Formats: sequence, C-alpha cells, structure tokens
Amino acid sequence: MNKKNKVHVKTGDTVIIISGKYASGKEPTIGKVLQVSPDEGKVIVEKACIVTKHVKPKKQGEAGGKIEAESAIYASKVQLYCPKCQKGVRIRNKVTANGEKIRSCVHCGETI
Repeated sequence: MNKKNKVHVKTGDTVIIISGKYASGKEPTIGKVLQVSPDEGKVIVEKACIVTKHVKPKKQGEAGGKIEAESAIYASKVQLYCPKCQKGVRIRNKVTANGEKIRSCVHCGETI
C-alpha cells in the first residue's frame, strides 16, 4: 500500500518547538520551517537543533573544517505559532465562498 504521509506544517511557516531538548529554557524556540520531509515525518527549523558537521574540502584550494547546520526534528514536536495569541496553536481549515482554503487559529480565528 502506497500511503501518502501528511505533515501539518509547510515550508515557510513560523513554528514553536513544544517538546524535547530544544523546547527547554526560559525563551521558547520559535523559527521558520526551512524544509519539510513528509516521508520521514520531519522538519528542519531555522536556528534550532544545531549540529556540527566535519566537512572535507571538495576542490583544490577549498577549505575544510567544522560547520554548524540545522538538523531535522520530528514534526510532532512543533506547533504552528500564532502572532496574535503569541503561542503555539492548533489550526482550523476553512473554505471561503470562492473555494479558497484558509488555515486559521482555533483560539482567536486569526489567519495563519
């Protein structure tokens, strides 16, 4: 069976990390989704889950070394961020009169 996996966030959404290592601390981790991988159920969030990679030089004269990059985290650990409520919220899908789909905050009704 070829089931299509679905993730509740899209590339470019602002999300808040709600659980795990990167959710702890006084300030919540809020960032933009850089990439979504629905097959694995993971997302890459800007400035979260930073890992150090050791890179070899590919060409002559190119420098190698350590670089820091964002790593993937499970999509279940993130929630869409509502700027009006200023917290992570669930979304409601609405269909307008002209057939356009809109995602809105469950609490305040703000379009996300």
